[in-house]
Amino acid sequence: MTKILVADDDPHIRSVILFALARAGFAAVEAADGPAALAAAGREAPDLVVLDVAMPGMEGTEVCRRLRQTSAVPIIFLSARDEEVDRILGLELGGDDYMVKPFSPRELVARIRARLRRQEVVPPPAPAQGPLALDAERFEASWRGAALPLTVTEFALLRAMAAQPGRVFTREMLMQVAYPDHRIVSDRTIDSHVRHLRAKLAAAGGAPIGTVHGLGYRFLAEEGC
Repeated sequence: MTKILVADDDPHIRSVILFALARAGFAAVEAADGPAALAAAGREAPDLVVLDVAMPGMEGTEVCRRLRQTSAVPIIFLSARDEEVDRILGLELGGDDYMVKPFSPRELVARIRARLRRQEVVPPPAPAQGPLALDAERFEASWRGAALPLTVTEFALLRAMAAQPGRVFTREMLMQVAYPDHRIVSDRTIDSHVRHLRAKLAAAGGAPIGTVHGLGYRFLAEEGC
């Protein structure tokens, strides 16, 4: 059974989410603060994490940052803050989605299902592009042998661009790759995902994603371009 970790310091919110998950057929574990969430993630190996931003002991953003050092588990942030800068920060730290409180439990379950479906679909392997290696079955990526700890969204974006080197992908095209459920997001959200992806590639010594000003992004066929 698919296991969801629910981390929120509000017991009422946890109970509402746990009830909705149980009705949807998911197993769930809960945590009431940041350290407990981090420990539960390591102990339970959940398939997805629902993570409150403001928690005692350790902020959800810090939990996310630490998880991303070793795991690509999908993370959906929950927050009472609806500022764009907060959403972008959550995505840049490695979150895959962001919901503002109060929220619909049914919508949360729908987003969880959509995110998990993206991991279950195994597309044909992308062709190797120089030093880049992608393994869709194992959900692994590397640059010159150095592992890239990508989120689900980052992996999808990199795979799409690498499969067609030189092709310009507009932000609208990348939205379809990142959010196949047709959710509307801002251009800045896509830019944030790409910026985070570039930082991880740069840490491994690569810079294969170029900007086409006024249009979008493309994967550079030649390393170092």
